[in-house]
Amino acid sequence: MDFMTTKEVACKWKVTERMVQYHCKARRFTGAVKIAGVWLIPKEAEKPIRGNMIFTAIQQPL
Repeated sequence: MDFMTTKEVACKWKVTERMVQYHCKARRFTGAVKIAGVWLIPKEAEKPIRGNMIFTAIQQPL
C-alpha cells in the first residue's frame, strides 16, 4: 500500500496541512497511521465530506 504525507494530501486537495492532521486525528481516513510523529495517509483515501455540507445537501427546497 502506498502512502502520502499530510503535506502531499494538503496540496492535492487544496486544504491546509493542519486540516489534514485534524482529519487524521479524528480517524476520518481509513488506514491512516502515525509513525514517528508523521501521519501517513493511503493514496486511495478520499477527501472527507464536511458535516455542514451533508446537512445542506439533504434539506428540501422551499
